[in-house]
Amino acid sequence: MNFTDKHDTAFPAIESIIPHRGTMLLLDAVTSCGDETLTARATARPDAWYADEHGAMPAWIGIELMAQSIAAHVSLIAMRAGGTARPGVLLGTRSYQAHVSAFPRGARLAIGVREVLRSEEGHGAYECTIEHDGVRYADAVIKVFQPHDFQTFIEGSVSA
Repeated sequence: MNFTDKHDTAFPAIESIIPHRGTMLLLDAVTSCGDETLTARATARPDAWYADEHGAMPAWIGIELMAQSIAAHVSLIAMRAGGTARPGVLLGTRSYQAHVSAFPRGARLAIGVREVLRSEEGHGAYECTIEHDGVRYADAVIKVFQPHDFQTFIEGSVSA
């Protein structure tokens, strides 16, 4: 998949794009963004909370890298339109495939997302990949949901 079909020249700091903070902010930056695509960069940090005994990032964290990249895409599209993104949730995937058990210590990962579905009700789906030095490390189709009333959605989820 070609996730860089439309480039922007500069992007705000990742902290101003997505709400994740502290040790849960896994992305370093957005490197390209189009109407339906985004590429972000992340680094497998050997001193991070997730690091294994070799300083690598376990591949299961890839789904969160993909989710944060989707959040960045949704946020940047909303910012372009002069607004802010509604909060959303990761619904899941049935097809996350990691082709490695861990992302190597210090690896600079490229996370690509391509929107394949967006409904008026807020349901969406993205094809996602994680690559390092041109080698595919993981891929998935991730399903997301942006409810129109997030608070009611969360309260309904808790009481159900």
